[in-house]
Amino acid sequence: MSRNRPHFPHNRVPLRKSLLARLMATSVLIAICSIGATAWLAVQTTSHAIEQERGQALSDDTEIYDRLTGYAATHPRWDEIAPLVRELAQRAGRRIVLTSPSHHLLADSAASPAPLPARVSAIVDPLHAENGPLFAIRAPTDDSPIDPRATGPYLLPKKERATLRKLANKRVACLRDAASNAHWIDTPSGRPTVKINIAPGAQLPTIDPCVLPLLDAPTPTERAPLAWLNAELSNCLTARKVPVHLRVGASVSPDLSWFSKMPAGRYAEVIEACSTDNRRRQLKPFVAPAALLYLGAPHNPAAPPFDLSPTNTARIATVTGLVLTLTVFVTAVVASRLVHPLRALTVAALSPDRRHHRVPVTTKDETGYLAAAFNEMIERREHLEELRRAMVSDVAHELRTPLTNIRIWLEATEDGIAEPDPPLIASLLEEALLLQRIIDDLQDLAAAEAGQLSMDRKATHLAGVLHQVVAAHRASAEASGVSLASGGDGSIYLLADPARLRQAFGNLVSNAVRHTAPGGSVTLASRRSGDDVVTEVTDTGSGIDPDDLPNLFDRFWRAEKSRSRRSGGSGLGLSIVQQIARAHGGSVSVSSTPGVGSTFAVRMPLTDP
Repeated sequence: MSRNRPHFPHNRVPLRKSLLARLMATSVLIAICSIGATAWLAVQTTSHAIEQERGQALSDDTEIYDRLTGYAATHPRWDEIAPLVRELAQRAGRRIVLTSPSHHLLADSAASPAPLPARVSAIVDPLHAENGPLFAIRAPTDDSPIDPRATGPYLLPKKERATLRKLANKRVACLRDAASNAHWIDTPSGRPTVKINIAPGAQLPTIDPCVLPLLDAPTPTERAPLAWLNAELSNCLTARKVPVHLRVGASVSPDLSWFSKMPAGRYAEVIEACSTDNRRRQLKPFVAPAALLYLGAPHNPAAPPFDLSPTNTARIATVTGLVLTLTVFVTAVVASRLVHPLRALTVAALSPDRRHHRVPVTTKDETGYLAAAFNEMIERREHLEELRRAMVSDVAHELRTPLTNIRIWLEATEDGIAEPDPPLIASLLEEALLLQRIIDDLQDLAAAEAGQLSMDRKATHLAGVLHQVVAAHRASAEASGVSLASGGDGSIYLLADPARLRQAFGNLVSNAVRHTAPGGSVTLASRRSGDDVVTEVTDTGSGIDPDDLPNLFDRFWRAEKSRSRRSGGSGLGLSIVQQIARAHGGSVSVSSTPGVGSTFAVRMPLTDP
């Protein structure tokens, strides 16, 4: 049965959750929708036009910057940039101006001289792409501060490109034969790069059988600039006092990425900075110098203001119809939501006894509270039926073994197979005592669960009770080779039933002795803990598996399924301990370490006798 019970108001539902408030809120909502429809339409008309213009302007700005940066990356000067600037300006419908950092005019799309725009839109510099607007939206793997189109001395001639493409095709064919989806793409320098598509969750093989050393080796065109770059990289690392083993291992590949044979660790940023600085020095003669980009306001006229044109009149009529439709729809939905829970309650109440229908609780008003109360009643009913079925099943299971033993031996005696000698009589008596113990435990457990456990409360000296329990179980403990003792605070008095306390602590001691190997010990001790008194039964036995702890106090549950009832008890002892503790307003808990021992703690309120 659910413990998180909803709160049911005794007098009335709060106004904010009542059906009346919901109906009033629905009417107000419809009125607000009707009044705001025209204003919403006007705002949407103008906002849509503004957003379109902003999006187009952003797209145009991105294209302008990218085209100009691409030109700078492939040309050493800005001499022939004017035609491209005019083309981009005509397409975007705005003025484009390029100047040097000292404001020397490089190109202007305006037909006649005019003042520069108020502020610089971007810095066009392929060697410092991190200063441009495109750097923040690049792919995570393309984070180099140098524009990849700036190839300089690494631009390959047609012959070398053709050779590398043949090798790339050969590697792709090999990878496809190895069940890997691969393809190659050209980099700006003309060097092909093989891309392998890896399925989600898959891993590349440790050894790649398709490696072609010539594909990754420098070409004759690349050798000289790579040699210069690696020499300058080594000099830079030496000047920055990078350890020798890193200076020797660090170099730049034909794809212009640096690598190290040793883990770079905290020197990775130093190596990256040296590599980038020297690449900029090497590429500087091949790219255009940095320039300032000014973008003027768009030449397109502003969007026409909102007016009651035939189109907008049609829109208002359409929105009015939609509001009326919404009014009918909302009213129908509210009425349906009011009626649906009542119909569901009727269907569930008329269902057969064994089906236990529930109704969904979708609101927190009067009908929602009614549905929650109905569901809780169904849960209590199911819980009681489960307890009844489990009780019948458990009792039948526990009584079957001793009754079967008694019947078999009596039939054997009747048939003359067994003699009614004293050992047989003793065995039958032991089975009868086991039956009696199970029945007594069931009676105590049933009375406790029903709240009818007989209790004779009086002033009880707790240390005396523990001493009596030790005395009663000392013989069985000595027979098992286990030492048994009690201790703790001897001044504690409780208003409790001493017989029930002896029963509870006796069950715990009996279990502890049974699970403690010869030479071990069992100790009873009581102590004060704030307003409570805690009595602990500690043993040095086999301990309890953590997975078994949640089921420990269930009826007829045993951790060792193979143990017999005679050696393992009825399986009701710990359940009775729990019920006796609850009857005294307390609780019982357990902590255990397998192979070390267990501690059962009974906590009860410290009452004044």
